[in-house]
Amino acid sequence: MKTVRISLNSIDKVKSFVNDLAKFDVDFDLVSGRYVIDAKSIMGIFSLDLSKPIDLNIHSETQVDEILTILAPYIVE
Repeated sequence: MKTVRISLNSIDKVKSFVNDLAKFDVDFDLVSGRYVIDAKSIMGIFSLDLSKPIDLNIHSETQVDEILTILAPYIVE
C-alpha cells in the first residue's frame, strides 16, 4: 500500500479524479481524520472536508508508478 496527500479543491477536480481512478482495477481509500471512504465514490468524496489536503491510500503493489503518474496533478507535497 502507498499513501499520498492529494488536494481536491474544486468540483471539476473531483470529477476528473474519480474518472482517473476508474481506469484502474485497484482499491483506493481517502482518509480524512477518522473518516475512510472509497475514493471512487463521488458522493463519498463530497462528504469530506475538501478545504485541506487528504490522504489517498493506494492498495496496489504492481501499478503504483503508473497510478502516481496519472494522479500527479492532484498530489501535494
